Amino acid sequence: MLFEDESEALTHPYLATVWAKRGADLRVEAPGKATKVAMLGVREALLGELLIHTSATKRSTDFIALLERLDLLYGPGSCVAPVPVVLVLDNGPIHTSKVSTKALVARSSWLSVEWLPKYAPELNAIERDWLHLKGRFLANRVFADAGELDQCIHASVRAINAERVRKPCA
Repeated sequence: MLFEDESEALTHPYLATVWAKRGADLRVEAPGKATKVAMLGVREALLGELLIHTSATKRSTDFIALLERLDLLYGPGSCVAPVPVVLVLDNGPIHTSKVSTKALVARSSWLSVEWLPKYAPELNAIERDWLHLKGRFLANRVFADAGELDQCIHASVRAINAERVRKPCA
């Protein structure tokens, strides 16, 4: 079972818990205009492993690019033994567009979709991962540009996956 969702990160800081003198205004220098990086992600339900696709936009074409990455991991011809995969999606517009629907139907031999309401963060397990990623890895930092932010997102996801997939003790 895979949980899919989208989020965004900004080059300007996401302020999490910080310390400041009582009564003092907290100021974080953030020169220039903030740019965003869209994150489309999938969380594997059993191990909690994350797969992230970053982009400048959150469009149906970006969702299809994520599906193509899933093809390589779980689809016919992948190195994994063929097993049915359930993809949990919300009813957001990028999932229900004509192009996305066509792409999902093309994968119906190995991928079935379970639909959530349009906005139901408490039902989608990857929502907690977005909070963890932003709060622990992206918070209180200013990134020079979208490229630096993109690199940080991918490095952070690798770190999260390494934490979750620990080797058992001998």
